[in-house]
Amino acid sequence: MWLHVAKPFHRFSQRQCVLLSKAVCPHRLHLSTTQFTDAFYDGLYPGHIHTTPIQKALLALGSGVAALQNPYRHDMVAVLGETTGHLALIKLRDRMRNDPEGYSVLTERPRIRLSTLDLSKMASLPDGSFGREYFRFLEDNHVTPDSRAEVKFVDNEELAYVMQRYREVHDLLHTLLGMPTNMLGEVAVKWFEAAQTGLPMCALGAVLGPFRLNASRLQLLFTSLGPWALQNGQRSRCILSIFYERRWEQSLEDLRQELNIEPPPVILSATKKKSN
Repeated sequence: MWLHVAKPFHRFSQRQCVLLSKAVCPHRLHLSTTQFTDAFYDGLYPGHIHTTPIQKALLALGSGVAALQNPYRHDMVAVLGETTGHLALIKLRDRMRNDPEGYSVLTERPRIRLSTLDLSKMASLPDGSFGREYFRFLEDNHVTPDSRAEVKFVDNEELAYVMQRYREVHDLLHTLLGMPTNMLGEVAVKWFEAAQTGLPMCALGAVLGPFRLNASRLQLLFTSLGPWALQNGQRSRCILSIFYERRWEQSLEDLRQELNIEPPPVILSATKKKSN
C-alpha cells in the first residue's frame, strides 16, 4: 500500500527515491518529506505535492504514528496537520475573510521569519510591549521562527497560506498565553488551539499530550491551565486574523484584552526545549 504514497514523489533524485522505497514503516516517512526544495512543484505554489485522498490517508496514518512516538518530530506533526485539516482550514479561511484585519492578512500574505523581523528593534521596545515579550520568548526558550516547515500537501493555494500562517503564529500564541515550550506549556497551547482552530492535529495533541505529564503537572493541567485554555480558545477572536507585524509596539496586556484572552492563571518557567 505504501506504493500509493510513493507516486507523488516521482520528482526525487535517484538517491531520494531509494530513501523513499525504504519508507515501509511509519517512522521512516520523514525521509521522503524533508528533501524537497522550491524548485520541484506542480504549479499551485512552490513545494506543493499533489496527493490523492488515499495517499493523504496513508500519509496521515504514517505521520500520526511517528508523531505519537516522538511529539517533537516537527516534520511528522506538519504532515499530519496538512493531510487532516482541510475542513478546519476552510473555516479558518472564512473567519479571516470576514474580519477586516484578517482579510488584509490573506491579501498581503505576511511571513514571520528571521528575514522579515527586526529583532534589534524588538529588543529595544519597552518591557511589556508585545514585540519585546515575543523577543524575550524566543531568547528564553531558544527557539527561532525559521523552524516552521513549509506547507506541501494542502491542495489549495489560499488554504496552504492559512496553514503556514497558523504555524508561524504558534510562537506568538505562546507569548500571548504566557506559556513556555516545556511539555505542560505545549499541551496548554494545544488545548487552546484545538478549541480555537478545530484542526484535528491540535485535538489529537490535546488528547494525547497529557499522557506525557507527571502527576503534579497533570493535576495542574486539569484543574487550572486546561479549563483556562479551552475557555479562552473558544471565546477569543480568531488568532489568525491579527496582523501581528503591525502590533509589536502594542502592550501585551492591551492585545490580550482586544483578543479576549485572559492572562494565564499560573506562571510557568521557560525551558530549553523547542516548541512543536
